[in-house]
Amino acid sequence: MEKKKFETEAIRTQMERSQNLEHSSPIYMTSSFVFEDAEDMRASFAEEKDRNIYSRYSNPNSNELIEKVCKMEGAENGFAYASGMAAVFSTLAALLDAGDHVISSKSIFGSTHTLFTQFFPKWNIGTSYFDANDLSTIEGLIQPNTKILYAETPTNPGVDVLDLEVLGKIAKKHGLIFIIDNCFATPYLQQPIKFGADLVIHSGTKLMDGQGRVLAGITVGSGELMDKVYRFSRITGPALSPFNAWVLSRSLETLAIRVDRHCENALKLATYLEGHDKIEWVKYPFLKSHPKHEVAKKQMKAGGCVVAFEVKGGLDAGREFFNSIELLSLSANLGDARSIVTHPASTTHSKLTTEERKAVGISDGMVRVSVGLEHIDDIIADIEQALG
Repeated sequence: MEKKKFETEAIRTQMERSQNLEHSSPIYMTSSFVFEDAEDMRASFAEEKDRNIYSRYSNPNSNELIEKVCKMEGAENGFAYASGMAAVFSTLAALLDAGDHVISSKSIFGSTHTLFTQFFPKWNIGTSYFDANDLSTIEGLIQPNTKILYAETPTNPGVDVLDLEVLGKIAKKHGLIFIIDNCFATPYLQQPIKFGADLVIHSGTKLMDGQGRVLAGITVGSGELMDKVYRFSRITGPALSPFNAWVLSRSLETLAIRVDRHCENALKLATYLEGHDKIEWVKYPFLKSHPKHEVAKKQMKAGGCVVAFEVKGGLDAGREFFNSIELLSLSANLGDARSIVTHPASTTHSKLTTEERKAVGISDGMVRVSVGLEHIDDIIADIEQALG
């Protein structure tokens, strides 16, 4: 059958129906599965059969979710995790050996940065950072033991955009494993594998769920690499629960329509803020003023749900702004139906030093808004009264 459109795959990719002929997939809340006889059990553990054995390895609900995201991303295989950071750690740990070296963008999620700077050095795994806005320095960082090129785009929280095509060509030229955190864009807006990525990671907690209900993560990509990631994850046990997998699979059915509205609202908010006399600067990929606007248009369908800006007046003005917010939520999450305001320097990136934050464009007064699905007039009205 001819390949179907994104929205159709998101809705119609489902596990095989049971004898009950249910229309919506059931939840398989079971830790394990039974075998027909001794030979069936032996063959299953010998991997001569492709079947569910134990929900730490696989489960019908996680299998459905993985199949759906693989179709969305153009990937061969995947594994679903209990959180986005479980996906990040397990993917990297499965592929890195003691003595290996990683090249990463400086502009990455704070917990990922902590992995690179505090935990991987214990296993003699080193990391070199490049500026997200200057990819020309990457090749100069490559060492004989470099194995992985890692980045996220758009970045968290500065909303910088990295050229995936350029990164893909560098990785291929030097034989590096190219891994992208695609959380901010979702596979609806951007498919990094098209630009040369080997593996793509998502925090399903964000836009994939879209309503702030569950923690989840997923990695998809090359079948050969995913086999290594799967075997590591199967042993170490960070698997996603069947219930959370079921929730996410249902959520993906509405991903396209939700993200369209998120992006529409976010662009309207960014445009409003750009002309505001109490705002120092605004960054949003689909604003023409964004330094990488043309790159964003080349590789993204729209700009995503996150807008970054700085309130004039420094830390005190920023604190007053946060304390004046009435409708929007003060939370560390993003990608929710409810708009969320975050102060990265004191929350998500507080573990970084002031110098480390400055290096990735996080000023003390930066505000990150995850623009939700409320009416845009109400979102703008709350920000306007808080600024006033």
